Amino acid sequence: MTFIEAFKKELAQEAIQTRRMLEIIPSDKMDWRPHPKSMDIRTLATHLAEIPDMITNGLLHPKWDFADGGWQPQKFDTAEELVARFDECLSQATDALNASTDDILQEKWLLCSGEQVFLELERWETFRHAMGQNAHHRAQLQVFLRLLNIPVPGPYGPSADEMGE
Repeated sequence: MTFIEAFKKELAQEAIQTRRMLEIIPSDKMDWRPHPKSMDIRTLATHLAEIPDMITNGLLHPKWDFADGGWQPQKFDTAEELVARFDECLSQATDALNASTDDILQEKWLLCSGEQVFLELERWETFRHAMGQNAHHRAQLQVFLRLLNIPVPGPYGPSADEMGE
């Protein structure tokens, strides 16, 4: 199995769990945040839905420069809109993986805004970073929803909600 094949398998498996979290976000709670320093649910969920973009950019371009104006934040008001955006980003990331081979994975990649460099990674690390971000922000969203008494799914086995506890 190549690294690209392993990445495609992992992305598909994690996408199931990410979609489950995005699907349960209530529209009337999009502006809720647990603390003034926290993101609101809309911002957090939008970021989660768009994380696959990092994989696409990491594989197909030498850098992702926010100063170039290629990325514009969007506003989603429903779970359906978030899932549609996630599916779009996931499809593009899958296409990028399908178009890639292991021989590019050690090439350098930058995440920046003009001269300000946020990350300098090898292309394989962009995938790993995106998967780490996905797990982190999905768990963060799970806590937000739990604080709102919204039953949440367990990503790697049943949650207490699913087990009736």
